[in-house]
This record gives sequence, structure tokens and C-alpha cells, in this order.
Amino acid sequence: MIRFSKVVTAILTAVLLLSMVISSSCLTNTVAQDVYEKARITARTEIWKDINSGKAGSATVAVMDNGETVYSEGFGMADREKSIPVAPDTMFNIGSISKVYVAAAIMLLVDDGKVQLDSPVVQYLPDFTMADPRYKDITVRMLLNHTSGFPGGTLSNSFGFDYNVDVFADTLEGLSLSHLKHAPGEMAPYCNDGFTLAEMIVERISGRKYIDFLRERIFKPLSLNNTGLSVGEEPDKQSAAYYRVDTAVREPLEAVSVLGAGGLAATAEDLCRFVGTFSGEGKQIFSSSSLEEMKKGQPSLFAGKLKNVHMPYGLGWDMTELPPYQAKGIQVLGKSGGTGNYTSMVYTVPEQRLSVAVICTGSKSSAMAMALDILNAVLVGKGLMQEETAVVSKPPEPQAIPGGDISFEGYYTNGTDTLRISFDTEENTVTGYTLKNGEETPMLSLFYNNGYYIDKTGSRYYFTTIDGKDYLITNVSKFNLDMVAMQKLAEPEPPQSLRIDVNGKQWLRRNMKPYESPMFYISYVVKSSTIEALPGYVDFFGPKVVQSPDFAGMPVNNLRDLTELMLFDEDRRTWAWLSGFLYSPVEIAGALNSGDNSVKIGDSGYNEWLKAGAGLIVSFEKPDKGRVIALSPDGAVLYDSAIDKGEVYIPKDGFVQLAGVPGDVFKVTARD
Repeated sequence: MIRFSKVVTAILTAVLLLSMVISSSCLTNTVAQDVYEKARITARTEIWKDINSGKAGSATVAVMDNGETVYSEGFGMADREKSIPVAPDTMFNIGSISKVYVAAAIMLLVDDGKVQLDSPVVQYLPDFTMADPRYKDITVRMLLNHTSGFPGGTLSNSFGFDYNVDVFADTLEGLSLSHLKHAPGEMAPYCNDGFTLAEMIVERISGRKYIDFLRERIFKPLSLNNTGLSVGEEPDKQSAAYYRVDTAVREPLEAVSVLGAGGLAATAEDLCRFVGTFSGEGKQIFSSSSLEEMKKGQPSLFAGKLKNVHMPYGLGWDMTELPPYQAKGIQVLGKSGGTGNYTSMVYTVPEQRLSVAVICTGSKSSAMAMALDILNAVLVGKGLMQEETAVVSKPPEPQAIPGGDISFEGYYTNGTDTLRISFDTEENTVTGYTLKNGEETPMLSLFYNNGYYIDKTGSRYYFTTIDGKDYLITNVSKFNLDMVAMQKLAEPEPPQSLRIDVNGKQWLRRNMKPYESPMFYISYVVKSSTIEALPGYVDFFGPKVVQSPDFAGMPVNNLRDLTELMLFDEDRRTWAWLSGFLYSPVEIAGALNSGDNSVKIGDSGYNEWLKAGAGLIVSFEKPDKGRVIALSPDGAVLYDSAIDKGEVYIPKDGFVQLAGVPGDVFKVTARD
């Protein structure tokens, strides 16, 4: 009996102790859960808001803390036809987040002693040339921090439904005809071509294909099992498809050819795992010196000349310091990405080994804002930040415009639009009017308050003169960062003219590959014009300043994705080269007649065009890899054989664009 009592007592004691352990464990799990609960709620609320509003079709999110995935979730359907939901291993294109990977690859070669950041690019790519002799001063570092001075990016045929095997040749050819918009190192407008050249350096120096180098030196060591080529090039992987918002039609999976600039795909978990290596803990692939270099800001000479911190680019990173977080002793590294069909954002706090990633289908999602909100929720949950409370304040009221600011009146550009900026000192307002085909349309309305000009959304701007050039600067109030919004156009002295009159002239794109992305629809039918108020300028996908009868160059030097215009003769007509996009005048289009029309792609491989003399219902027979696009007279796409089926009605003066390879034959049948 005594023995039994002791046994019972022992059992009861064990049960009590076990109960205490279980209670303690539950308490620990509850506390841990509470740290991330707000982050989960934030992710679910904001992502579903984007999906329900049509900004996103599907999404994936992950949070990694101290090397462990503490939250990962998919939203929506990866494949609607098969009812396959987005899962943690579903891959999405990550766009420009790919830039951090190519910067990492370069730093691995630096660690190998094979590349030096401040050596000239021509040392590694001797076939790289430009029409501007200053190109010889571009260093490897300048490729990675946006200070090269390149016009922008080789975009033609780089995004689509298949890989462009000529992407390196196209990039080198385009640059060989281009000029620099500023001296190397002087400024840092965002630039894609630098990262394509960095990709080329990795291949040339390592002797391996770029993607193979990444797999061996980055993906495998860091266990990035769901990172690789863009989803269009990984058909065996489960990927999130993109469905058009207006029609719910599925587009072919997107392939991006500029791997270094934006051509990788990944999961949110793999993104967090990759950027987590910059904490310096866990599995490491860099030397300590390279790790520190990649975490540093890489400013241009322009930095420090604005009111607030200029966009703090690093090597591949968009952000290496965010003032509100810096003030709390927290460094945040961040990189966004966007392609035609996907948006992405990743943040990491290296000292805390904390990372957040969000990727969505759709080009208008709020991935950047959502990822930041999730990061803030985790920082608050871990006690590293105080939760911000909404402060209700009286809206700012218009104040008298400083008299000296009137001198900033004039014509500006954001790279694509030409605006006339006008000051009204009686109403204390500033209005920006877009100029298009000789007409002015109000686009921007601002009022002055305490050193800034404010629009109806609360966004803040200011005017400034730096090194003799006038700018409109936008302030990203959430981070208190300044960015160039527009730059003033200078009056050419004396103004020059092109050798042909381009005012009101319509042009047709001739070098679209059959797999090019719908994001370039806008480039297929283009109208050029002169700007009456600006002698010496032409508008051809943005303003250009005429510098000779055959050439109009970049009108400003501190904006991204600028283009140059070159006229040349082909087939006894004047054609136009626009930084890699090739155009011929509308007169080259053949007549689209009722009945059967047979069209063959010539030896050049250029697109062929037909123009409808009357409204017609049209059907097509095409080669397997050919593409047919029907457009309205002003260039709006009515039908795309990569996505649509059946017949299409083409109005009078509408077009049919045919893309294929030399020798391809298309049959276009039209009826009234």
C-alpha cells in the first residue's frame, strides 16, 4: 500500500511537472506567436485588399527571423484553370531584386581576386564601346550603383514569352550608338543596362553561364532551392500565372532575358533566405570586407546637394539607409522589383537577421508598402520600435509663394512627358500642363506651404537649382528621401531642325520579336511631333533636343530611361532608331484588302504591316511561333494572337502587325 501511494505520488508529481512544462511551453509559444500576429494580420488584410481591388491577382509573403521562417503564406490561385492555390514553394518573377544577385556575383569575383570594383569596365569587356568617349571612365562599381551615365535600359525584346538569345549583342550594339547623359559617377538616375554589363562580366571572368555561376556560388550554398530563371523559362516549376484584370485571360508565363537587371524568379521564403546572408550570420558566401561593401551606401557626386537624403543606392540595393530607422539605430536594406506582370519587395535588417518579402502578380500591386508595413509590425512586436499612432492634424493651407521661385517657370520633363510649369502668385498655386499634339492639359496642381509645394494627395515637392540646372524634387515623406521628379529643359542656342518634318508623323515598329511582352504595346504605333513653344525640340516618346539633321539627343541628364533619336535611310525612306526600337514611316504598310492576303517575313526579319482601307472582320493563319497583333488607327491593341483567339474587327485605318522569322508566311483573311 505504501509502495502504491509512493507510485501514485510520483505519478502525480510527474504529471504536475509535465503540466507546468506544457503550460510554460504554451506560454512561450503564445508569446512568440504574439510577436508575429500583427504581421500576419497586416499581410492578410493588405494583400487581400490589393487582390480584391484588382491591383494584384495572387501573392506570396514570408517573414524570416534569426534564420528561421516564422511566417509564410500564399494568397489566391497560382493556376485558376487547375484550381492550384499559391503555396510557399510557388515561384514568382522578382524583377529588379535580381540586381542584388548580380552585385553579389561580382563581389564573389572580387573575393576571388578576379575583379576590382574601381577598375574600368573595358578592362573586362573590351568589346564594350559607346559614341561618347567618356565611357572608358565607367567602372564596375558604377554599373552597380546607377552612376554609369547610361541612357537607361535595352528594353526592346528583353521581356516577353521566350528568352532573347541576342540580348548581350543587342545591349552592346545599342550602347555603341548611344551617348552618356552625364559624366560617370556624377549622378545616379536608375539604370538597367549597367546590370546587364555586370552579368556579362560574370560570364566572361568566370567562364561559366551566369545562371550556372549563381547556382554554384549562391543558390546551392544558401539552399535557395526555389530560385532560378524567370517563370517563363522554368516550365517544370509551379509558378504563379498572370491573369489580365479586365478580361481574366491568362497570359503566357513571362520570360525576362536581362537576368542581371531583372530576370530571376523566386519564392518569398527564398528571397528572405538570400537577403538574410547580409546579416553576417548563418551560412556565409562573402568575405567580411565584401559583406561590408554590399551593406554600404554608394553615393554619386550629386548626393548631398538636396534638402534631404537622396535615394541611398547601394550595390544593387535601392536603399541602404532610411532616415526614420537610422534615427532608431536600425539599418534597413531594401530592393523593389517590377516586370510587366509581377511586383516584388524585400527588406532586411542585417543586425537583427530579420527579413520580409512580398511578391504579387500584377504590375500595380502595393508590394513595397505592404512589405514595409509587415516589417514594422515585426519590429514593434519584438520591441525594437514603438507602434506609430495616427496623428490627426489640420491640413496645410496655401501660403504666399516665395518671390524667387517664379524664376523656376518654364518647360520641364519627367523623361516621357513635356510640361509647362506656371506660377500663379495671386492664387498661390503652381500648375503643370502637359504638351501633346499642340494642346495643353493640366496634369499637376500644387500649393506652397512651409518650404514645399503640396498636391491634393499630400505629396511634397520643391524647386531647386543645382550646378546650374533647375529641378522639381519630390520628397518621399514616409522615409524623408528626395528624388528628382522633373528637370527643366534648356533653350538650345541656336535651335536646330531635323532633315525631315516629323510633326504629326506616324511611325510603325519594325523589330518586335514574336515573343515580346504586351507591356510594349505602347511602342508599336507612335506619332512624333515638334513642340511649337520649344524651337529645337521634337517629341518622339518624350522630348529630344535636336543636335544635327539626323540626331536628337537626351534633353536632360538626371532622369531614368531616356532615349536618343537617330534618322537613317532604308529602302529609299527615312527610318528612325530610338535607343533600340526601330521604326519606319506608316507609308510602308501594305493594303489590307477584303479576301485572302498573304504576307511573307523578309530576310531582315523585320515586322510586316497591313493597313485597313475600310472596317473589316479579320481572321489569321500563322506559323507556330509567329505573332499577329491588330491595332486601332491610334495604336490601341484590339487582338493579340499570343493571348486571343478567333476573329477581330479592325476599323478603317487600323493595322495588322505580323512578327516572325525570315521566310514565315502569314495568311490574313478579311471580310466586310
